[in-house]
Amino acid sequence: MMSATVPRTDETLRTYDPTALEGAESMATVVLVGTLDTKEQEYRWLREQLVAAGCDVTMVDVGTFSGGAGLADVSSSEVAEAAGAGVEALRDARDRGAAMEAMAAGAARVVRRLHERGALHAVLAVGGSSGSAVAARALQALPIGVPKLLVSTMASGDVGPYVGEADVTIMYSVVDISGLNSISRAVLGNAAAAAAGMATRYERTAAEPASPDEKPLVGASMFGVTTPAVDEAREHLTGLGYEVIVFHATGSGGRAMEALAESGMLAGVLDLTTTELADDLVGGVLSAGPHRLEAAGRRGIPQIVSVGALDMVNFGPRESVPGEFADRLLYVHNPTVTLMRTTRAEMAALGARIAEKLARATGPVEVFLPTRGVSAIDVAGGPFEDADADAACFQAITEGLTGSGVAVHEVDAAINDPGFGRDAAQALHELITRADGASTQGS
Repeated sequence: MMSATVPRTDETLRTYDPTALEGAESMATVVLVGTLDTKEQEYRWLREQLVAAGCDVTMVDVGTFSGGAGLADVSSSEVAEAAGAGVEALRDARDRGAAMEAMAAGAARVVRRLHERGALHAVLAVGGSSGSAVAARALQALPIGVPKLLVSTMASGDVGPYVGEADVTIMYSVVDISGLNSISRAVLGNAAAAAAGMATRYERTAAEPASPDEKPLVGASMFGVTTPAVDEAREHLTGLGYEVIVFHATGSGGRAMEALAESGMLAGVLDLTTTELADDLVGGVLSAGPHRLEAAGRRGIPQIVSVGALDMVNFGPRESVPGEFADRLLYVHNPTVTLMRTTRAEMAALGARIAEKLARATGPVEVFLPTRGVSAIDVAGGPFEDADADAACFQAITEGLTGSGVAVHEVDAAINDPGFGRDAAQALHELITRADGASTQGS
């Protein structure tokens, strides 16, 4: 059985295989990510609990001022080097923010490398605000499905920065993580047991062959005003043998879909509802950030893209709409949601942005443009009807993708008209089928 305290150098991180030693027993490995300069006692105790639970342990030290007491398998200097920095230089600079940023980036690279080598089956971290922020980067760097547990003093407040769009499990420490006492032992003991259990299950299931009944996953984006189109597409894809995962295009939903695409778990993306780009451009409350519509293209995942709900920017109650937009066309969707119609100039800018992102895609992409309306309220007689603004978006997309190899289909229908969603879904199926065929031929 492998010792749980064997030091591992940066070179070892590139080649380490937990089953490579002759006669070694396969064990679940829990990676501990922590600041040993301030939390050595707690992490030493956690390591003991995990070893007692039958797990191998790799300790990653992200403490800038750690003294190297022998507990770390990956030292703070190695973590800093993984980020392209030197730990001594970070210490000498005495810039806490810069040091934390470097250690966070280094920790993320270290845990990704460990996971790629099969040397990580769960990650456990404990900390206050700074330790949690550093550890969170490492946790969020891992694919969805890899167990991630953070015990934090910050867990009873806004946990968004620590969880992000990853499947991070977060536990409130109750007391400050400053030494061991009866409360902290109870909380940390539960955390160690949870991490050990999750790691053991993950190590076992990761080695199991895929079930013949497992269906390929497709991610789809939807908003209330594009629901009929997405429902029709989902029904068609389900009939073709896919499992369709729908994300509500509310900012967090778009980020979650991007993260799932980045993890490589999706066979295709049906991105009919790209409305979050409008909020990002204009300043609405449902932005998914500047990197929306990029992950699938970067990973080469087949995707069908449309312009669903680009006619609107989202705000809260009517009185919350910024004064600068007082003269714009507003529509009260419900008491808590006010929609603002995008202008011709904004639609043109959105089209150009979409074209730029899709032109960089490394996988197959097709675009479907519903020329009779991009949402349920952007139709003939609807409150957001504006064919001129829509046309500016379509033109920018078409011109921006000329020569790129991305097919653009102008469909004489509104996005929610019968047939639009089905045709988009069928096109995605054909892209996935061709991509699978090409992959098989190239293997």
